Formats: sequence, C-alpha cells, structure tokens
Amino acid sequence: METVESNFIDVTLIEPKLKHPTIFQVFDSLTGGESLTIHNDHDPKPVYYQLLGERGDIFTWQYLLEGPEWWDVRITKKGEEDKETIGEIAVKDLRKAEVFKKYGIDFCCGGKKTLSEVCKEKNIDVTKVETELQQLGTESKASNISYNDWNIDFLADYIVNTHHSYVRKYLPELLTYAQKVSQVHGAQHPELEIINTLVKKISEELTDHCNEEERVLFAYVKQIVHAKNTNQSLNKEKNLAALITELEAEHDFVGRCLDKIRVLSNGYTIPKDACASYKLLYKMIQEFEDDLHIHIHLENNILFPKAIEMEKSLTV
Repeated sequence: METVESNFIDVTLIEPKLKHPTIFQVFDSLTGGESLTIHNDHDPKPVYYQLLGERGDIFTWQYLLEGPEWWDVRITKKGEEDKETIGEIAVKDLRKAEVFKKYGIDFCCGGKKTLSEVCKEKNIDVTKVETELQQLGTESKASNISYNDWNIDFLADYIVNTHHSYVRKYLPELLTYAQKVSQVHGAQHPELEIINTLVKKISEELTDHCNEEERVLFAYVKQIVHAKNTNQSLNKEKNLAALITELEAEHDFVGRCLDKIRVLSNGYTIPKDACASYKLLYKMIQEFEDDLHIHIHLENNILFPKAIEMEKSLTV
C-alpha cells in the first residue's frame, strides 16, 4: 500500500495570493529525498515552471492524478545522489544532446560534470537549459534509441560498424579537402592552415585509437560478457581502468581539436569568397563532429562504465 506524505497541501483551500508562496515554503523546508503532494482542481503546471525558474532542476514532478476534476502532484526534492551529470542525462535520453549542442555544452568528453557546473563555467542561464530539457522530456520518446538497454558486446559491435566505419570512410576525404582548401585560400584565411594541421592530428589520433579499441578493449569486453553469461571465471589480463583512462584522454584530445576548429571557423561560418570545396570542408567537419559526439558519448558514458561494473562483479 502506498504511503501518504505528511506534507500534503490542498491548494483549493488556500487564498489565491498565498497558494504559490505556501507551496514554496513547504518545498524549501524539505530535505533531499523528501516529498510534498499538492491537490488542486486544475493542472498546477504553472507551479512547476515557477519552481524550476526560481529553484532550478532540484526536484522531480510526478502526476498521481490528472483530472478531469482533480489533480494530485508529488514534488520530491533531489538529494546529492540525484544530481545527474551531463553524460547521465544524455544516456537516459539522447535527444537532449541537441539542447546541449545548442548551448555549446560538451556531453561526451565533458559528460562527468553536472549541468549547473557547466552552465556556471560557461556563464549560461541554467534555468533556460533546464526548461528546454524538461519540455523535451515530456514529449514522446518513440524515436529515441535506448542504447543504455543494449548488451555491451552488442553496443561495442554497433560502435565499430557505425562510428568506427564512419571515421575510416570520411577521414581520408576530410584530410584531402582540408589540405586543398588551405592551399587555395590560406593566404586570405590563415586560420585554414591551422585547421588543416588540426585535421591531421585528429586523423593520426583516431586511426590508432579505433584500432586499439577494437584489438584490445572491445575484444576484452566480449570476454567479460562471455564469462558473465556462462558463469565462468574471468582471466583478468587487462588493467581495464587504466586502459579506459588512456582512451578517454585520447577522446578529450580529439574533442579539444574540434573545439579549436569550431572557434577558428567562427562556428563554421562560410566567408563570402568561399568556393564549393571550402563550403564542403566546413560541412564535412561539422558532420564529423556531430557523429564523434555520439561516438564518444556511447563509449565514455555507457560502454566504459558498464564494462568496469561487469568486470568487478566477476572478480569480487
């Protein structure tokens, strides 16, 4: 039987001008994990937006009853353990990555920070970002791929077949166009020479990186899964944590190179004298960056931590 919270507010019995202040007063008195329930004769959604705007994303909002005559909502204050990182938010709903991209928030390499930390660093209004994330969260998730529900050996294969294949297919073209455009337009746009150098660094890093992941890490992930599925002991040949730390550092290096290209190109702004190759180069880099963000997110925020946890469960 469901327990009834001691903090129950029948909003219909409160004088109109005191309704929101009363709810806020009770909410502010809550400690992390505690809840209050509000009972009303119409949808109290305005309270949600006011609470989000004035207190931030520090609560959960759960409808217990949704009309047509009465609405009951449970509002729970989040504890420290409930404060999700950027990466965790994206793991639950990858559509929210579009909001992060809009505000220049790194959800892959920088996925271990909380939203409030990142917004403070970038001087972004956190309530605007939170509101967009919350609004997106109320929409249908029918088109959202649940990567987090996949077996990690299947996810590893998906990364190879989708993202590593993408890297191998388009990096040679990217190298060719970066060099060509730099040679033709470098005198008028000196940033192109630096961009060409950065593309070369990305290519060198990612080529070795993908090979190492497939040969060592992903092969070991399959050993872990096999041992788990067959109840066999795991021959722990690798220092998994150290290997993942190295791979994440390589992710960070490539991410920083792309960040520099974005700054140098002024957000991939096409100059007036740009030829077709110039335009194509910026389009290719932007698409490459978009794919890499998903690629690194799947590894840093899903595959790597799950592999570590599964290995621990077999070696305790």
